[in-house]
Amino acid sequence: MARLGALICEAVIVEYGRDELLQRLAHPFWFQSFGAVMGMDWHSSGITTSVIGALKRGLGPLEKDLGLHVCGGRGRHSRNTPDELVAIGQRVGFDGAALATASRLVAKVDSAAVQDGFDLYLHGFIVADDGKWVVVQQGMKGDAGLARRYHWTSQGLGSFVERPHSAIEGEPQGEIVNLTDKRAAESRAGSVDLLTSLGPEGIVREVGLLRGRPVPVSSDEPLLPHLVMPEHHDIRPADVMLRRLHGSLAAAADRGPADFAQLLLVPGVGARTVESLAMVAEVVHGAPHRFSDPARFAMAHGGKDGHPFPVPLTVYDQTIQVLKTAVVRSRLGQDEQAAAIKRIDAQARILERTATGPSLESYMARERARAREYGGRTVFDDDRPTGRSAKARR
Repeated sequence: MARLGALICEAVIVEYGRDELLQRLAHPFWFQSFGAVMGMDWHSSGITTSVIGALKRGLGPLEKDLGLHVCGGRGRHSRNTPDELVAIGQRVGFDGAALATASRLVAKVDSAAVQDGFDLYLHGFIVADDGKWVVVQQGMKGDAGLARRYHWTSQGLGSFVERPHSAIEGEPQGEIVNLTDKRAAESRAGSVDLLTSLGPEGIVREVGLLRGRPVPVSSDEPLLPHLVMPEHHDIRPADVMLRRLHGSLAAAADRGPADFAQLLLVPGVGARTVESLAMVAEVVHGAPHRFSDPARFAMAHGGKDGHPFPVPLTVYDQTIQVLKTAVVRSRLGQDEQAAAIKRIDAQARILERTATGPSLESYMARERARAREYGGRTVFDDDRPTGRSAKARR
């Protein structure tokens, strides 16, 4: 995941620039699809932890070339974020202390100003050399087994306390206290005024007077992008836009022989790898509205929990090799490989209007049946000896 994730990020930067990658990381539908195409459980809250961890490992060696740094993480790693930002700022020249303050503010807002019952446990801060940043953090409601992910971006951020989020992902969970709502401006100002004028005892009296009174609700507040994932682990037809999947499969069959044989020339790349590359190509080149069904991208490399099918390691490795070749050559001014990948994405969008193909159930059944052929693995598989000597296994 670290290798593939880093290559996808590098491909986006080479093609569209660093700002575009930051914007995509701040979009919950793209982020979820990004994790799914890397083989993480398509609907799991663990996508957040895995993607941030994979990017931290994968982009670390490339930070000088890409000008991009991944800080924070889960648990104790999240608490190290301010120190990491100060250290990076000293190396590259941005105001690390100011960004450390931003990191603390973002965490404080989603734990105190937004009181929704979710306790923060992960804080990922991705920052560029020019000081632009994205934060992806996640909270857990332990008793319900639910997670909620919060996306922030510095681009267009006017205030840390009024409508600061670029998106929120998670299932609605009843009424919450949200002091970042635009309609809460008077509440924020009143809170400061009460604290300075009345003190703690006066505030307690005011609460007693207000208790039981209905709160007027306005409906003119625009909704953020809000991705809600189902509870079921298996992928069902309702989770996938089948015409888009058929478009990718048709494009792989149509463009694959024409482009990849002549242009990519990577040994061992077959039709199945080209199908995966068609979905990776959309993650690199697709518009935000095309990621409303992130389950579709699990069809590229399966899922580590076996849904929709075991991760085909042979295909996965070939996808990495093709993408690496395309990115490296593109940096050298040789754009043929990158252009071939982009053409597959463009062709998929054209063909999805008319393409037909297998049902989702039959497609997944086919991939499960071929799992052994492609080195299929899940986290539940035993690492049994396969004929190698004990010394070789060690």
